[in-house]
Amino acid sequence: LRPTCEVAFGSPAAVCVENRLRWDLSPEQIRQRSDDLIQNTKEVYDGVGRLELDAVTMENTLKALADVEVEYTVQRNTLDFPQHVSPCKDVRAASTEADKRLSEFDVEMSMREDVYLRIVALQKKTEGTSIAPEARRYMERLIKLGRRNGLHLPTETQQEIKSIKKKLSNLSIDFNKNLNEDTTCLSFTREASIVLPQSGLPEDFLSSLDQDGDQLKITLKYPHYFPTMKKCFVPETRRKLEEAFNSRCKEENSVILKELVKLRAQKSSLLGFSTHADFVLEMNMAKSAKKVASFLEDLSRKLKPLGEEERSILLQLKQKECEKRGFVFDGQLHAWDTRYFMTQVEETRYAVDQNLLKEFFPMEVVTRGLLELYQELLGLSFQLEAAPSAWHPDVTLYCVRDRATGHVVGQFYLDLYPRSEPQKEPGRGTWCRVRTRTCVSLQGGEVRPRPVRPGPPLNGEVTEGHGAPPSDPLLLCLQADYAMFSGTHVERDFVEAPSQMLENWVWEAEPLQRMSRHYKTGKPIPAELLDKLIKSRLANTGLFNLRQIVLAKVDQALHTRTGLDPAEEYSRLCREILGIPASQGLLEPAALTDWFPRFLTVFPVTAGSPAACGRNLLLLSLSVWEDFLF
Repeated sequence: LRPTCEVAFGSPAAVCVENRLRWDLSPEQIRQRSDDLIQNTKEVYDGVGRLELDAVTMENTLKALADVEVEYTVQRNTLDFPQHVSPCKDVRAASTEADKRLSEFDVEMSMREDVYLRIVALQKKTEGTSIAPEARRYMERLIKLGRRNGLHLPTETQQEIKSIKKKLSNLSIDFNKNLNEDTTCLSFTREASIVLPQSGLPEDFLSSLDQDGDQLKITLKYPHYFPTMKKCFVPETRRKLEEAFNSRCKEENSVILKELVKLRAQKSSLLGFSTHADFVLEMNMAKSAKKVASFLEDLSRKLKPLGEEERSILLQLKQKECEKRGFVFDGQLHAWDTRYFMTQVEETRYAVDQNLLKEFFPMEVVTRGLLELYQELLGLSFQLEAAPSAWHPDVTLYCVRDRATGHVVGQFYLDLYPRSEPQKEPGRGTWCRVRTRTCVSLQGGEVRPRPVRPGPPLNGEVTEGHGAPPSDPLLLCLQADYAMFSGTHVERDFVEAPSQMLENWVWEAEPLQRMSRHYKTGKPIPAELLDKLIKSRLANTGLFNLRQIVLAKVDQALHTRTGLDPAEEYSRLCREILGIPASQGLLEPAALTDWFPRFLTVFPVTAGSPAACGRNLLLLSLSVWEDFLF
């Protein structure tokens, strides 16, 4: 029963004309506001819990909980979001602590048996009466969530579940904090022949790197990691970077990860489920771990022939590369080889010159083109706000209006570039709805352009950096009365489907033309290059999706079996499914640490990160896309 909704109960709600999000709070203000928020919200829950069972009404029970959630959501976003973006370490620490306190408070409120019993009483009282379908569904969902928290079980069991939930919450926050605060970087000298321009890395990328004397610093953030892994032909550089990337926070987070798995299993058992996977799947389409396992096996079997064919092609490219550059060819692909030779497939088989291609996608052109597309598609208009209050001077704020009526429907922040201080990963953001007003934060992870030459993204990064954010303007068009059923709170199986469907725009000729211009001349992208780019979408699809299956099976194995070592299971599945060994000596691959603690579900039917889950919705998204077009 964590507050997760808002409701108007049939009466029109005024649009909030004020953006109430604050990004200038001091550590002390964050602490004080957390105390106030907890106290004010608890008072509402206490009031509902004190009601006589025969005195409950839609107004004093359901609406009371709905209204307090409006305030809670806005204030909470202001308090826990700075941990991801603030340049001040003290503010980030205070925000993380606030997140922990509020998460524990969420657990307390979710375990309010007195409130749960009032909602059950309200459901019985309103049986046979006329209630809006969404309101009835909301009431049923609250009762369902109450049972999934064990509020129908004995008091002793409830207390045990509450204790486990608090531990899970704190462990997940610590896990993510470790990743957010990680500042690991690798330093190389040009004289070491590791990051010389002739190593395959373009000069504009090298010029974007920070320097420490005669050394260039490559961080483990996406805008440094992926371009290096895709374009650097020196195997030793790729090996060092790949192993460092997959070793982030491994000492502390591997302990947390194993504890998370154990606690999830304990909680699921107390609730009557055989595994954590079955607990999660109860709310999803698959319904059982057995169906997920069957789906993954069937998909893996169908993709393996394509994966083997693609792996053979990559090996051939590696052999030619070794002969050309005088490297020893060991006859196998390594984890640090895959992205580099996948890029080679695009450039050799599809004749896509990535360095030439990226000259036609400067960040400002891509961003402007995407915003224009979404204004047309959704019937909206975006107006840039002057001097917005935000967490960094680089952040821009847009006011969004319904083009037909001129009414304000919300605002969104745009934060495209990573900074030296810890920051949210690319594509992640936050949103809050205040009555009918929505604020969205869209964050990218592109390398900041240098004054001499823009730093346009590779085309793959047009989808990686923009594929998820463009779906977020849909949040501004929500019509649901309850936030529980809107935005990212829609059914879990569906949450990434719109994003994946809309991402097809960046593989269509007309949108690509509108999102591209040469950074120097302003000329449009040549038709021949554009055609090659579109065809390259088919490159490496077998290995790409087989890797998603590996992650899915790791997730499922850890949540259906006991005593497994995550890294050993990951290595085994890489060998069996991909035919490519995982890096040795890595306790917790970054493939796990990036998403594992945040999404307690079983991928791909029901789990993994939203982005990872969405990739396996490709067939569904293409079907929706075709319906949309035709």
